[in-house]
Amino acid sequence: VQQFNPQALANTAWAYATVQHDAPALFDKVAAEAIQKVQQFNPQDIANTVQAFAIVRHSAPGLFDKVAAEAIQKVQLFNPQNLANTAWAYATVRHDAPALFDKVAAVAIQKVEQFNPQALANTAWAYATVRHDAPALFEKVAAVAIRKVQQFNPQDIANTVQAFAIVRHSAPGLFDKVAA
Repeated sequence: VQQFNPQALANTAWAYATVQHDAPALFDKVAAEAIQKVQQFNPQDIANTVQAFAIVRHSAPGLFDKVAAEAIQKVQLFNPQNLANTAWAYATVRHDAPALFDKVAAVAIQKVEQFNPQALANTAWAYATVRHDAPALFEKVAAVAIRKVQQFNPQDIANTVQAFAIVRHSAPGLFDKVAA
């Protein structure tokens, strides 16, 4: 993997994670290379890499630290899926990255209208899971979810309302719409 560019590193990790192929030595090599090349990663490479490591639950705190620092610099370039997947990955592995969560929330607030139901649910779930205080983000997620609730699948609905309950964020309009 030493010759792999950032996209090849991200795609390889994502592929192994997607098929749930157990390859800890490969993930260790990908992590080591990604740490060296993280400044070359684009938003998609960042999101796919951390998502892959989270899916297989491969511990790589050094990688997550370096990626968080890089993602903070590039988060304005992230699309809604990159934002949601990155937050989901950090929450899934319970990697402490409050500065990253602050930046993702600030950008997500600006782009939340573009989030699909799964991205809305995963983002709310991620913030609730790490107990990261982001009331303005939850307000925006609630407003958009109310308008899109008919597009949500049952799991997205459950994850969204559960996230609001975990952080004790009152969203009566959302809860009423789900109950209707």
